Amino acid sequence: MAPVLQSSQPWVEKYRPKQVRDVAHQDEVVRVLTNTLETANCPHMLFYGPPGTGKTTTALAIAHQLFGPELYKSRVLELNASDDRGINVVRTKIKDFAAVAVGSAQRQGGYPCPPFKIIILDEADSMTEDAQNALRRTMETYSKVTRFFFICNYISRIIEPLASRCAKFRFKPLSDEIMSSRILHICDQEGLNLDSEALSTLSSISQGDLRRAITYLQGAARLFGSSISSKDLLSVSGVIPVEVVEALYAACKSGNFDLANKEVNNIIAEGYPVSQMLSQLFDVVVEADDVPDEQKARICKSLAEADKVTFPT
Repeated sequence: MAPVLQSSQPWVEKYRPKQVRDVAHQDEVVRVLTNTLETANCPHMLFYGPPGTGKTTTALAIAHQLFGPELYKSRVLELNASDDRGINVVRTKIKDFAAVAVGSAQRQGGYPCPPFKIIILDEADSMTEDAQNALRRTMETYSKVTRFFFICNYISRIIEPLASRCAKFRFKPLSDEIMSSRILHICDQEGLNLDSEALSTLSSISQGDLRRAITYLQGAARLFGSSISSKDLLSVSGVIPVEVVEALYAACKSGNFDLANKEVNNIIAEGYPVSQMLSQLFDVVVEADDVPDEQKARICKSLAEADKVTFPT
């Protein structure tokens, strides 16, 4: 079937919740933030948890609900992974924005419009320690007129002086049921046919990341049309077919070097990513019932060493 014609807008943006209450599977976070929005008095906030669980969506929804479309651009500064966020940016762009005073609180168009600005730092855990330390002073100096929203996957990579100044919100991994519900809603809106096997495959390869699942779904729809199979989803996701991984595992387990070497050469010829193969091979080993735990540990250590050699940090 020919690919369906669609707008160029990414579905992750098209179906991004516009209000905090619509964020999926984060009931405690939504409850607290809904109460916060009623008072329009936000503290500095730190959102942390796995990717694709609603952290950025929540931060953007708060900002939109506070300021509305007219004041949003002048009151909110967004910096994400594509921006340089070294110490020089903290000392110039962030500091300059934070220092600007704003008018007193006055509702406009039904929005609270509190007397402060918001700086959203997405993937803040990728900032250098020096940049984070420089940011600490900026937070202290301009706390009356600026609030900071930090978004990260790993809270351990945020220095304690910053983390201690924020209200912390943990975002839980999304369950398969929540993932399936959102995906089926999008399929219904876009006129797609996704059978139960394909839906299960999509949940599996997305690993709880709803953003990734939606991206895979849109990619498959563009390439393969309105009827999408498990094979279609695997081809756009970069996930290696299960039979290929299991063939390599069986060859290694046999102890036959020539057979293992043949499988490795086949994988190289097909151009499968090494990192993806190591990751999937790791899962096969961990789930194997016929391998003792001690042997699993040794194999996983070897896989980790191979991954480190291939992709040094």
